[in-house]
Amino acid sequence: MGEYARCLAIARAASRRWQGAAIRFVLSREAPYAADASFPATLLDASPTFHSAAVIELLESWRPDVVIFDNAGRTAQLRAAQRLGARVVYISARGRQRRKAFRWRWMPLIDEHWIAYPEFIAGSLSVLERLKLKMAGRPAVRYLDVILSRADPAQSAAILARAGCNPGTFVLVVPGGGTGHPGVDDAAERFKSAARALADSGVATVYVGPGHEHSAPGDPAAAPNWHPLGPLPQAELVELMRAARLIIANGGSTLLQAIAGGNACIAVAIAKDQAERIRRCVAAGVALAAPLDAPGMVQSANRLLQDESTLAALKARSAQLGLADGVEVALQALAGLLPAHGAAAR
Repeated sequence: MGEYARCLAIARAASRRWQGAAIRFVLSREAPYAADASFPATLLDASPTFHSAAVIELLESWRPDVVIFDNAGRTAQLRAAQRLGARVVYISARGRQRRKAFRWRWMPLIDEHWIAYPEFIAGSLSVLERLKLKMAGRPAVRYLDVILSRADPAQSAAILARAGCNPGTFVLVVPGGGTGHPGVDDAAERFKSAARALADSGVATVYVGPGHEHSAPGDPAAAPNWHPLGPLPQAELVELMRAARLIIANGGSTLLQAIAGGNACIAVAIAKDQAERIRRCVAAGVALAAPLDAPGMVQSANRLLQDESTLAALKARSAQLGLADGVEVALQALAGLLPAHGAAAR
């Protein structure tokens, strides 16, 4: 889900920057977002990584100017894209994919290597990585920091009205995209249980994620502090984040989006790679960690809500990071890759 959300934000921004540009996704038809893809999509039986023949056939028939491989791809696919004259972008979101991008046989195939997270989380370029870049002369390496899709300012009030809360008065609980992870398929339910417990204790709580329910007026299940919403477009979620007093989020891109907005955050690891990311955020003083269980999340939130000095310190350090908007970083890079007449690009 994270890869799709990142590419979708970039694609939407690119379609606004270069009106008339043709944009196409290649997705697994089993992915939960495939049926509602916002752009034309080629659907495969599984991840495109496992369907090189189909991907190469599409490249040969469609002849794109730029191909973005987000945390996926095979050598044959990258070679085909380069052979057909496309500029190649590879996005790495994990250490394993980053190492792949720095392999000698891949570096000549990649024009741009975008590291999906900020340098303080992903780590600076190592001595070996810098040496390889110097010797190969490519690719250009950029840190995307955090992908942010902003809503129209006029829509902010409407988003808060839908949530039923005023700025600075509520805790926002976000488990993430809702896709399962090995051993924690019920992660979203654990987040929702924590959110409901906070609401029942008198804390205004907005839950954004799967497994929500809307209580009808007069329903015994209704509670004045319980504000459940379904999954939201990223732009709307970002506006809610900006207005929240405290955010409880998974350790993926949602956490980075919250920190980029200068919010106080409690981070909860769901996937294996999130634990180290959270550790680095805690070490930087921009988040606190909590276990993946409802009582632990509730206890951490209550403790922090009663500690105004720590809340203020978390917000201040988050704002001081000055994270870049990864969408703008991507657009600037794409502008250098596209043909002179970018509006007609693919």
